[in-house]
Amino acid sequence: MQYESSQNAFGHITTGLIHHPYVPPGGFEAPQPGVFKASTVYFPTVAAMRQREWKDKSAYTYGLHGTPTTYLLEERLCALEGGLQCVLVPSGLAALALVALSVLNTGDEVLIPDNAYGPNKALAEGELRHFGISHRFYDPMDPADLSRQITPQTRLVWLEAPGSVSMEFPDLPELVRRCRSQGLLCALDNTWGAGLAFKPFDLLNDAQMDPSGAGGQGSLSVDISAHALTKYPSGGGDVLMGSVITRDAALHLKIKLCHMRLGLGVAANDAETVLRSLPSMNLRYQAHDQTARALAAWWQAQPQCAQLLHPAFEGAPGHPHWQTLCERIPGSGLAAGLFSVMIDPRFNQAQVDAFCDGLKLFKIGYSWGGPVSLVVPYDIASMRQKWPKHLKQGTLVRFSTGLESAHDLILDLHQASQAHLLVR
Repeated sequence: MQYESSQNAFGHITTGLIHHPYVPPGGFEAPQPGVFKASTVYFPTVAAMRQREWKDKSAYTYGLHGTPTTYLLEERLCALEGGLQCVLVPSGLAALALVALSVLNTGDEVLIPDNAYGPNKALAEGELRHFGISHRFYDPMDPADLSRQITPQTRLVWLEAPGSVSMEFPDLPELVRRCRSQGLLCALDNTWGAGLAFKPFDLLNDAQMDPSGAGGQGSLSVDISAHALTKYPSGGGDVLMGSVITRDAALHLKIKLCHMRLGLGVAANDAETVLRSLPSMNLRYQAHDQTARALAAWWQAQPQCAQLLHPAFEGAPGHPHWQTLCERIPGSGLAAGLFSVMIDPRFNQAQVDAFCDGLKLFKIGYSWGGPVSLVVPYDIASMRQKWPKHLKQGTLVRFSTGLESAHDLILDLHQASQAHLLVR
């Protein structure tokens, strides 16, 4: 191949550097996809600029509306969760907010489980209320209570499986059926399930009945899956990102237009990081799960433990619902790397806090899904409308297992317990 020098093509070196004519050859392939960063996107002609369409991903118009990097991540996330359309946002909370702002109007009402992710409840109590959108909290462990809370103004129902912090697992299919019977949109915070523990768009596991993968005639599906990619898809504790996934084209367009009007976007390097992490996500999820079960089993045998809150353990709130949805074949179900322990009420808050401070491998911090194990004590009484009847009294401590050795983590729990939670 012959190369022609372009050093004299322009009057000034700066112009030459900006408008250098060389274009690398196509056909480059490697394990990791390329990273495309752009605000401005070039058009070959004015006519092309006017004809390009970004809503269906058939072309590019502006960096905020998508690049090859973000389009690729969106499509892979759809494959993960079983959806058909996806938009990316800067955080998991932004995903929850986008859903609400896309489908709710002044005078509408949203129903939220009382054990939902706290910031989603705060969003309803703050911004949504300011916009004239009302809300109610329902008991997710009582589907009849969901039905009782529905009013003519209800437009959206949020679901979580399991509940935030207290980890109770609802009868998710029954909650969805009740939404369907009333013609209500239902949106699931699927961060825990992550597309691995169960499929939000195929709750009856009948996709094999339809070769397209869309689910059989009896398929039961949520309308929207919101996912904090910050957690397991990222896996490093270093990326903030969220996704909103749907199967209905009209609903997706409504969400996508709101997404555009709000100017939501994600950084190309963050999208690259998640793309790089996705191939190992299933392996990491299983490793987190196995470690969490080993630690939960250790806690279950400790006298300081008043109640173990892990959906895969018999006796935990909602365990049969977890079995039905996630463990159709005995021993095959996944349950992430998150669980909580209700510490016996004989130990006060100061003692529980000292226990958390005394851990050496567990770091005190929010979030989960990264390589480092985390611990946080919670005041459940301040987070619920009333004390849940399925929770015993005590102080709740939530654990997120990282990728450390389960044996080392148990030794850490033992030494901190001996120092601060010793049963005499």
